[in-house]
Amino acid sequence: MITSEQLEAKIAELLDDFYQRRIDKISGLKLKDALKRKNPYLYRAIGVQKAGEIVEGLLSAYMSSSDEGIFGDAFFEPLAKFVSGGVVSPSEGVDVARETESTYMAIAVKSGPSVFNAQSRKRQIDDFKTLENRLRKLRKHFDPVVGYSYGNKQQKKNTLAPFRELAGQAFWEEITGNPDFYLEIIRLMKDKPQEHLPVYRKAWDAAVNRFTLEFIQNFCDIDGNINWERLVQFNSGKPQK
Repeated sequence: MITSEQLEAKIAELLDDFYQRRIDKISGLKLKDALKRKNPYLYRAIGVQKAGEIVEGLLSAYMSSSDEGIFGDAFFEPLAKFVSGGVVSPSEGVDVARETESTYMAIAVKSGPSVFNAQSRKRQIDDFKTLENRLRKLRKHFDPVVGYSYGNKQQKKNTLAPFRELAGQAFWEEITGNPDFYLEIIRLMKDKPQEHLPVYRKAWDAAVNRFTLEFIQNFCDIDGNINWERLVQFNSGKPQK
């Protein structure tokens, strides 16, 4: 039985890891890598004139996208393992395994309920099948579950779905037995995020300054105006052989 104090300590530990990964990510990002993935025509069309505006937009979009994956890996997945009493799964594509005398539950922990496209859903089904085949000798009921750490997912009953899908409250209740656990997570974060913000803001500001200087040096003219043709050539010109 995990106490509230133990859970709070674990959540604090996972938030420490999450913020360190965020800082590592933003500190290691390269301006030109980020520019290659953005639409320079859109910036021009909406009237952007300042290098700093482009840089802040790049960083915001990049971190918003990467934070979801970082949080899933650094927080949701290890938290699910910790509170479920399970172990790390021995199979790719499955994160946590819970075993009883009669059942083997294989859990793939995801962030939100919109992670799958047709290809990734098929890959998840294949990963479950591979693990099930490896475990046939156990002669236990195989229970594949995709757990979405937040959101809602209404799975139709009486359908031959390849795996169970549980989201938000339903997922955390399934692996902890506590219908309020999804609320406990947010409560026990307490002031920990605010403690990390000054260090993260320092890394953010340093990245903005670094990127702005590099952008001006590479994509602005001598008067400080954005050289849009040079930016578009970098972003969309044919690769040099």
